Amino acid sequence: MIAKIMLRGTVALGALAMTTAPAFAGTGEILLKRLHEKGILTDEEYNELLAEEQQSEQREAHQNAVIAVTEAPATATEKAQGALDHDKFVKMTDSGIGFEVGPATIKFAGSVNGFYVHDNPATASATTSVVGGIASVGTKNSSAVRNGLLPGFLTVSVSTQQAGWDVNAFFGLYPGINSAAWGALGANNGGQPTALATAGIDARQTYMTFGKPKFGTIKIGRDIGLFGSDAILNDITLLSSGSPGGNVAPANTTLGRIGSGYIYTDFQPQMTYSTPKLGGFQASVGVFQPLSSLTGPAQANSQPGFQGKLTYDGTFGGVGAHLWASGVSQKHDMTAGGDYTGRGLDVGAKVTAGPIAVTGYYYTAEGLGTTVLGLFDTDASGNTRSSDGFYVQGLATFGKFAVGGSYGESSLDYANAADALANPDLVKTNASTVGQVRYSLTSWVTLIGEYVHSKAKAHSGNSASSDALALGGILFF
Repeated sequence: MIAKIMLRGTVALGALAMTTAPAFAGTGEILLKRLHEKGILTDEEYNELLAEEQQSEQREAHQNAVIAVTEAPATATEKAQGALDHDKFVKMTDSGIGFEVGPATIKFAGSVNGFYVHDNPATASATTSVVGGIASVGTKNSSAVRNGLLPGFLTVSVSTQQAGWDVNAFFGLYPGINSAAWGALGANNGGQPTALATAGIDARQTYMTFGKPKFGTIKIGRDIGLFGSDAILNDITLLSSGSPGGNVAPANTTLGRIGSGYIYTDFQPQMTYSTPKLGGFQASVGVFQPLSSLTGPAQANSQPGFQGKLTYDGTFGGVGAHLWASGVSQKHDMTAGGDYTGRGLDVGAKVTAGPIAVTGYYYTAEGLGTTVLGLFDTDASGNTRSSDGFYVQGLATFGKFAVGGSYGESSLDYANAADALANPDLVKTNASTVGQVRYSLTSWVTLIGEYVHSKAKAHSGNSASSDALALGGILFF
């Protein structure tokens, strides 16, 4: 076998040497014949190598014919056809992960994260009962390997230009790593930490946009809301865990700072218009699917919800500023009669100077509730409860390392004296303190360690506090 391999190498080198002179057909065959005549090759080896050489010559002849055709001068018709065919080529995009095919640009983005979360809850008792509290209450510590405030996600964007319009279709799938409860209708309906369970997929984004540089952009579909969106998008716990919520049977995500500094904006069906940016300013207004109360009377709402947001981005002497204000209003029609209107307003600012970024946020609302839209927004009769909240945070980045911290509160008031008598243990204040350390392992991967102290206090004086430690990482591409 070794001799056979050496003979093939000898033949190949001999053929290569001969082809440095003017080439003619059968060069390899002549060499093989001479080696056979001298007894270097057996009949079996000669026939096998001769067959391989003939196949090689046939392939070379075919390639030469193709090269001759492609290098021949093109006619005008062939050049025109080539230009048309060029539009069918697939090529990489200038940035990001994607490609251009025909008239469309297709781009992909995604994220994966996971955290080990160890939670030390308050001991369950009559004095630690807080309805709507974010602090964990139980009898033992719990451990979980779970998603943070973000689940994973995979987004696909398909964009093009048609008749002078910039057109885009966007799809976002958000799979978690945690197992969904059996029979759950969505990825966020509780966890099921048992064998043979599977994770859920939260298809929270699907929308279209069309616009022009001087006209602005119209969005139709399901996407993040306007009110409260900048609060969560600038929160340092967006990339980590924050308050765990249920850690024994983890749902798709943690709470982060939701409920202890802001009301969750949510992803909602909408028709929204955004202006072009003018001097750093941009405004957005939208008509939204009306949301029914989660805890109040049954509703059949006749009017949509309305939301708006104004942002400003600018730089002053090397200091960057991102400012925003947003609002929400929705009329609720109760099926038993009567109505009420939920309203909210927020303001916030993020200021960046060198490696330091500082963020401050405040909201006030009536008939919106706390933690998420429509949670404890009214009493059983539809009388509205007022709420407010804030958070402050700082993040310092030094090379690959970053250190941050934040504190926030969300408060909820009774609707009236009757509400106080009927719901003595209703949450009055939820608060959390967060300390965080980050390390950028690569441009895609960030490792994060975090400590979180959560506290809930009821109007009755009951209170509960819990402590959690989260270690893990998040990847973006």
